Amino acid sequence: QVQLVESGGGLAQPGTSLRLSCAASGLTLNEYYTIGWFRQAPGKKREGVSCTSRHDGRTYYADSVKGRFAISGDNAKNTVYLQMNSLKPEDTAVYYCAVGGITPVQAMCQWEYDVYHWGKGTPVTVSS
Repeated sequence: QVQLVESGGGLAQPGTSLRLSCAASGLTLNEYYTIGWFRQAPGKKREGVSCTSRHDGRTYYADSVKGRFAISGDNAKNTVYLQMNSLKPEDTAVYYCAVGGITPVQAMCQWEYDVYHWGKGTPVTVSS
């Protein structure tokens, strides 16, 4: 059974950093998957934050996080990270990680194309 477990969320002050983790079990995060981070703010639609493909080496970032967030992975730990710097109140949301097939990173992030595993999410609140 595939499980994606997010952690690292919490309360952060504007301008500070958080690192989210997504630990996978039941599958190996290798070149046959596209991996992404999504978020859903209260009262808003879920949006793709960053998606990366080990198949073609491409990474997508939403314009709202470009230059501030970075997605990375640790093969040994079968874990994907989202480093979030210079946090803003508008980054407040529940953050989810997701795994899909070999799919264009923009398609996965913008349309949730070919996503077939979701984590349960970790909340992030940015407030002073």
